[in-house]
Amino acid sequence: MNPRTVLPAVAMTAVSMVLTLAVVMMWLGQAVPWPVALVVGLGIDGGWLATLAYERRLAAQGDHSTPVTVVGWCFGLLAAGVLIAHALTAESSAGAWLAVAWLPIAAKALWLVHGLWERTALTPAALGAIRGIRQEARDEAAVARARLRAEASTEETRLTAVTEAGARVARVQAKTAQTLSRAWSTLESARDGEDTGRALTSVTRPVTPGVTARWDLPVWGPSEPVPALEPAPVLSDDALDAVVDQIRHSQDPALSYREMAARFRATGHAASEVRLRAAWKRVL
Repeated sequence: MNPRTVLPAVAMTAVSMVLTLAVVMMWLGQAVPWPVALVVGLGIDGGWLATLAYERRLAAQGDHSTPVTVVGWCFGLLAAGVLIAHALTAESSAGAWLAVAWLPIAAKALWLVHGLWERTALTPAALGAIRGIRQEARDEAAVARARLRAEASTEETRLTAVTEAGARVARVQAKTAQTLSRAWSTLESARDGEDTGRALTSVTRPVTPGVTARWDLPVWGPSEPVPALEPAPVLSDDALDAVVDQIRHSQDPALSYREMAARFRATGHAASEVRLRAAWKRVL
């Protein structure tokens, strides 16, 4: 039994029984003989105590009886009613008696709380397992939060680095474009200058009489793509053998295969390595 819930209930029950017995003795002692008043008071307290003991027995067995509970609450209400009636009819200290009239109801409520605690109580092993599960869940949640924060910090650092690198590239490009623009402006002014034109004319005229060369600026901007070279025609086996034999005997002593293959490709001929080796074997 948990002393934190059962001791207050026992104490309040005892106080309520004593107050009920005292009120019955003082209230009925004036009208009937005191043994009769004592029997009435003990009857109320005994009935209350008997029903309470039976309820505790059923609770210990894991059972519950609604009629017994109703009878116990009736005895509690009867005791509270006796206290309230005495407080209302007392000539002195009515407020004090009325202030303690709620003790029987409070005692029943405390026993109800104690019963609820017993029905929900767990063993130390179960409580330890629950604490372990909750601690494990808290640990996993903390690790997940730390991982998310680390990933967010890493992503923020990466974005910052990329942004700074892009800003540096943009600054370099802007600076380069500004430098090229100034250089282009200088070249344009130099070409259009009168003194520069006469100097260039005096230089080019002795070389090519009758021709005055014009100094054109280099192209700065998009240019037309150069057309791709046409692939060399594929040689037949006989032509390939003839070319290989000619290159091989172009030098005395005859060239090796590696030297011949290098000169073959240097002259612009095209053939796969397999066909070139086959032609080399046929020539040999």
